[in-house]
Amino acid sequence: MRPQKRTAAHKTDCFGELVCSNSLKSEQIHSAPWLLKQEMRRLDSLLLRAAERARVPGGHALTVDREVFSDEITRRIEAHPLIEVIRGEVAEIPRNSLVVVATGPLTSDALAEDIARVTGSNRLFFYDSISPIVAADSIDLSIVFRASRYGKSLDGSDDYLNCPFNKEQYETFLDALLTAERYEAHIEEDKTPFFEGCLPIEEIARRGRDTLRFGPMKPAGLDDPRTSRWPYAVVQLRQENQRADSYNLVGFQNHMRFADQARVFRLIPGLERAEFLRFGQMHRNTYINSPALLRPTLQLKSDSRILFAGQISGVEGYAESIATGLIAGRNVAAIAHGEEPDIFPRESALGSLCHYITHADPQHFQPANITFDLLPALDDAAKNKFRRDKRARHAEICRRADTAFGEYLHARAARIDCQVSC
Repeated sequence: MRPQKRTAAHKTDCFGELVCSNSLKSEQIHSAPWLLKQEMRRLDSLLLRAAERARVPGGHALTVDREVFSDEITRRIEAHPLIEVIRGEVAEIPRNSLVVVATGPLTSDALAEDIARVTGSNRLFFYDSISPIVAADSIDLSIVFRASRYGKSLDGSDDYLNCPFNKEQYETFLDALLTAERYEAHIEEDKTPFFEGCLPIEEIARRGRDTLRFGPMKPAGLDDPRTSRWPYAVVQLRQENQRADSYNLVGFQNHMRFADQARVFRLIPGLERAEFLRFGQMHRNTYINSPALLRPTLQLKSDSRILFAGQISGVEGYAESIATGLIAGRNVAAIAHGEEPDIFPRESALGSLCHYITHADPQHFQPANITFDLLPALDDAAKNKFRRDKRARHAEICRRADTAFGEYLHARAARIDCQVSC
């Protein structure tokens, strides 16, 4: 709908504009996010190809230059001969044709109300926050040091800038954080439905004075070259774009007032003269109660012509949103050709993600990132074999997923060959 109608968080009229982090999560082999992206690569995901072109250093994570990523997606979509791009707000779901609803977490009010009517359920929402971005040339590199946690990164380089705290600096920062003025959510304070995986740092700090040191400010594995020791606490800065002229504060999503953000975050060692290119802010994320509403194919139970994808379908995270978009797109194409839509193997990351959002308890449903907890447990023999080796256990889950996914692709290719030859 942009640029005719704006949202509270987007700044451009391009597709694929990332408004929170610039990370598509871990690329560490045999991790759950890695497995999900590997399966999408096997399906030739356009967005993952765009992410590779837009890649910036990010340790073990697939991190991207937001502008390059968005521009690449926009260029490919607008240039496609079979895609017509129509700019403008859609106020209601079309009722007489196949449609994929992939309106993201910032669905407009009019469409969200129509979705509630179509699904017969109340709107669900939680509040999400985004992290600040600072100009690279305003970071004091005489204080900040470059390192990746435990020296690990995809290419062996030190991808993060690290702002080290001693105990006194941490306590001063914490006191300022806890007394900062914030923007209110306009709903009852004790009912603000924050997503646990993306809590504002001030909410984390209220849970205890050391909570940040064991969360987003954890110093483990980061040796300060001046002391050869871990700092008391640390704030990590991640490269924002390929020009390396800006960095985001990792895990520092918040909803403080802008003036207080500048005051509090300039207490971070090395950011005393920080120039903020974007402050953190909070926005509404809208999603449906998928377990009550969707089939594993992402079709609406009450109307199989309507499919949901992206964060509105109940997943959390960029890679997960891309994954459900890829699944819904493939399935709506199959339906249009008179074929049955696919259900991916339960052992795969794609299959397990869809299984979770369509089989979780509707009474206690929360959006989810991909984790090994969503995949089926190993059988008893494998559990015993890998009981004391978590890495080996995860590798075995990934091996099993790879096998099941390969068998699915082989069977699908054989089915298509049969349809063509017959």
